[in-house]
Amino acid sequence: MGEWTFFSPGDKAPNDGTYIEDGVNSFHMGIQDPKKVHLRKGEKFPDTSNHERKWRKLGH
Repeated sequence: MGEWTFFSPGDKAPNDGTYIEDGVNSFHMGIQDPKKVHLRKGEKFPDTSNHERKWRKLGH
């Protein structure tokens, strides 16, 4: 079973790492100054800047 790609606020981090905000239109428009957080396995993801964004592991 693979790791999820995107995570919602309140989800638990599957692994230690740095996670970055990403969104539906980020491929086309990009996100200016996205939030970044470093979480340890099991810590909950914080809120994103807006409801259309999710968290993804940096480098993926």
